[in-house]
Amino acid sequence: MPQPRLSSLQELVDALRALPGVGPKSAQRIAYHLLQRDRKGAVRLGEALVHASEQIRHCARCNTFTEVEVCETCLDPERDTSLLCVVETPADQNMLEQTMTFKGLYFVLMGHLSPLDGVGPGEIHFEQLIRRATDGVVKEVVLATNFTNEGEATAHYIGQTLKARGLRVSRLARGVPVGGELEYVDAGTIARAVLDRHTL
Repeated sequence: MPQPRLSSLQELVDALRALPGVGPKSAQRIAYHLLQRDRKGAVRLGEALVHASEQIRHCARCNTFTEVEVCETCLDPERDTSLLCVVETPADQNMLEQTMTFKGLYFVLMGHLSPLDGVGPGEIHFEQLIRRATDGVVKEVVLATNFTNEGEATAHYIGQTLKARGLRVSRLARGVPVGGELEYVDAGTIARAVLDRHTL
């Protein structure tokens, strides 16, 4: 027996639940807000989502989001092509760019290794990364995956593979945040800062 079709309102609520951190109540609240107070905004949001899903693709070189074959960053002649920074997401890439300290190029994994969730090397574009990193131009790969268990495992797996191919591999440093007071920093972060200390 076929399932009854969901109402338009329920379809909207279910669609909004695809957003990170949005549960059933929040999705319902957003749906009611859009329909009660901002119908024009709802239409604009829908059109923008459709347009973005049709136009945005992955950069052929770094795998980030772009509307063209090769993204603006990869085409920038001012970039140091011998440096390649590996990040998990385009959001991570944007954060690194905002620091204005990294002048090399990027590769965006679009995730991290997580065997329990069925995410293996194929799902994080591992082969594409290896081809990119071993193109004869890249001399150092900076691993900037997150400091979660999955991010660490991903960095270790990539690092071992690239080092075996003769590349220099580095990892973002960890430690006490700028402006942080030791009294309020967790013991694990302080321990890592001690181990990663440098000479003045």
